[in-house]
Amino acid sequence: MIIVMQPGAGEEHVRRVIERLEANGYGYHLSRGVERTLIGAIGSQEHKERVAEQIERLPMVERVVPILRPYKLVSREHELVPLVVKIGDAVFGREKLGIIAGPCSVESEEQIIEAARAVKAAGAHCLRGGAFKPRTSPYSFQGLGPEGLELLLAARQATGLPIVTEVMDPRQIELMVDKKVDALQIGTRNMHNFDLLKEVGACGLPVVLKRGWAATVQEWLRAAEYVATAGNLDIILCERGIRTFETETRFTLDLAGLAAAKLETHLPIIVDPSHATGTHKLVPQMSLAAIAAGADGLMIEVHPHPDRALSDGPQSLTPKRFSALMDEVRKLAAVMNKEL
Repeated sequence: MIIVMQPGAGEEHVRRVIERLEANGYGYHLSRGVERTLIGAIGSQEHKERVAEQIERLPMVERVVPILRPYKLVSREHELVPLVVKIGDAVFGREKLGIIAGPCSVESEEQIIEAARAVKAAGAHCLRGGAFKPRTSPYSFQGLGPEGLELLLAARQATGLPIVTEVMDPRQIELMVDKKVDALQIGTRNMHNFDLLKEVGACGLPVVLKRGWAATVQEWLRAAEYVATAGNLDIILCERGIRTFETETRFTLDLAGLAAAKLETHLPIIVDPSHATGTHKLVPQMSLAAIAAGADGLMIEVHPHPDRALSDGPQSLTPKRFSALMDEVRKLAAVMNKEL
């Protein structure tokens, strides 16, 4: 349930509501707006009608709204106004389009810094790059690990771009927090790793949560709820394609799922057309289609030399092609009343 406070409710009124929730075994999440404060009750549904009646009688409580969705904090029932999430100075949500770009994997200092400079020059807001890489085959390149993380930090130092990198294991979180990584990515394989989701939610960093390749929109939003209930609503959802019977593309980019999710959640949603299509030939078209469908940004793989990439070369754009795509994105953004 959501407790809506009356305009002018003070800290003492909010505290009394929180005390009543905690006395009944509930946790809470505060959302402070310009006029009203909302308090999301988190926890057991036992005796919820009785608890709601008690809270409605407290001073300066306007109303108590039941939430029917299985995901509560990330639903539009909790917050009608779309959320804005920042990664460093990059803004995702509402009228802002955020662009995350860079190689699939960090391979060398020369490669990651060259990529960072190229994507920044083209207008990207964040640098992506995997230091730890989940791969289908145990014999494929698994990333440089802590060394790759240091190279990402060097690229940030060289360009000023905030960095987004994938976390695969709760044991990696402390290292990434210590190194002041700007945002953590949960990859498609770990969308159902609930222990990891809770640990990431508690670490205080923004989270980019990719949809699992066999996950429904409802399951995707429930995964986001795990992060939110750990205390973090700085979540950017990422549609990256789902597995269907189609074989012409690596996955199927589900723009209908994107639109459906936008109706259900106040979180910003971006699209990864690189993994969805699996080929650089389709990335520009699907990038523009995603923005037209209402995406709040893009995550695009860019490599200085895709033919030499240690992972996902066929789906990576060259810096030149990425720059050309960004020119088209700017034109479409203007039509959509969005800002880059």
